[in-house]
Parts: sequence; C-alpha cells; structure tokens
Amino acid sequence: MLLTDSGINPMNDNDILFDDAADQVVDLGNQIADANPEGDLWAIADGLIAGAVHFWLYAHLPDDQADEEEMEGLMTASARIDALVGLLRESAIDSEYLHSPHDLDAGRA
Repeated sequence: MLLTDSGINPMNDNDILFDDAADQVVDLGNQIADANPEGDLWAIADGLIAGAVHFWLYAHLPDDQADEEEMEGLMTASARIDALVGLLRESAIDSEYLHSPHDLDAGRA
C-alpha cells in the first residue's frame, strides 16, 4: 500500500524523506527542550533553524558538475537566499502555529 499525503496523492520517496526530516527536527527540538527545562525555547528554535539553513545551503551548492536545468534559479548566492526565503515563507504559512490569538493583528469579535 502506498502512503498518501491527505489520502489523495501517493507520496514519492522524496516526500517521505521530507516529512521524516521535518519530523526529526521537531523531535530534536523537543528532546533539547526536555533536557534543558530552564532553557530558552527561542534559542533552541533559532539554533535548529541555523543548522537547517547551513545544511540547506550546503545541499544546494552548485559545483562543476551542476546540471543547469536542475539548478535553475540556484546558480548564485543571492538566488539561493531568495529560494530559501521562499521555502521558509511557504513552510510558515503551512504551519498550524503561524497564527496565534495573541497576534496584534488577530481579529476580535
């Protein structure tokens, strides 16, 4: 049986890797927080983001073997930053934690 995302589309190996990596980062953050109950959650989260950014940049470095079609939009440092910012924005928008009733722009009835 194929795994599906929301029961509609079969998930490919890259989708499964993506979900597994994301789940493991959340698990790691929870482990660090549990091991450091007095620790600042923001520091933990910022460290996880910093590590993820470094790994993402490393994984997306073009080299002399780079396939220009595959690397389209990623062949300059500025383009890679733009792609990364777009990915971060998309991940944030998709997150159930983006909105809070305590946001300054939260509607009040």
